[in-house]
Amino acid sequence: MKGGHRTSHAIPEHERPLTLADLRTGERCIIDRLDLPEEVARRLMELGFLPGNEVIPARRAPGGGPRVFRVDGSEVALRHETAARLYVRRASRAKAAVVS
Repeated sequence: MKGGHRTSHAIPEHERPLTLADLRTGERCIIDRLDLPEEVARRLMELGFLPGNEVIPARRAPGGGPRVFRVDGSEVALRHETAARLYVRRASRAKAAVVS
């Protein structure tokens, strides 16, 4: 078979930005940004998916359907494709100590 050697230019997983779709159930995170069309992003922000808000992934639908996320006192189901475009960082469980 002719042709040159193909190399993968995929970003290593540890360097790839974290999204809601990457998280395990119960793993708290903070929303950094939404990479969605303006109309979709606006609707999600109305539901509480705002940068700086905490989100907790919850249960999944059977067969790879939508997944429920807890945000701003509500539970919202998102498709995997949508969750994969909401960039997050893991929430720190430790609170900063106040030094007097």
